[in-house]
Amino acid sequence: MINKEEIRESVLKVAQEIFSRYGFHKTTMDDIAKGMGKGKSSIYYYFSSKEDIFSAVVEKELLELRSKIVESVARAENPKEKLKAYVNERMQGLSKMVNLFNVLRTEFISQREFTDRIRMKTDEEEISIIRCILDEGVSGGTFHLEDTYLTSIAIVTALKGMEVPLVIARKEENHLEMTLDRLLDVLFYGMLKR
Repeated sequence: MINKEEIRESVLKVAQEIFSRYGFHKTTMDDIAKGMGKGKSSIYYYFSSKEDIFSAVVEKELLELRSKIVESVARAENPKEKLKAYVNERMQGLSKMVNLFNVLRTEFISQREFTDRIRMKTDEEEISIIRCILDEGVSGGTFHLEDTYLTSIAIVTALKGMEVPLVIARKEENHLEMTLDRLLDVLFYGMLKR
């Protein structure tokens, strides 16, 4: 027999796909129920509203992205490779997490508190991960930085500014990789001739 958590996960999987295809505003509870092959009232047993489902979908995508980033960074051998792994996994992963991406780049008026909370949470996590990498690089002599915290904020800000162009460029995988490589070159080597 299928338990409540398995059904809830099935609802989230179907809803994730439907939200990705139609967006939050155009998706209805009927669409999700139809995608599940169930009646709308059975969906309400597991979630109180479309907003509740969307919040759970975004939280799920956020957890998946964070997990992939942490795994990718852990596999890298040194701080420079860790930072590279972080940037690549974050940007490529975010381009695949359509619902999370939409929350991070737009504001859902009806979900303002939720979007603000998600943005703040992702910013704090990203700054923390990058700062750990930078601290390791500074202590090992790989990086020369005055303030790893401010540098982490600058990197997160730069990445956020590149989200939309890179997600659009996702259609051309080589273009995405080349753009990320250029960003990392500027980050590691700067622009000034020495």
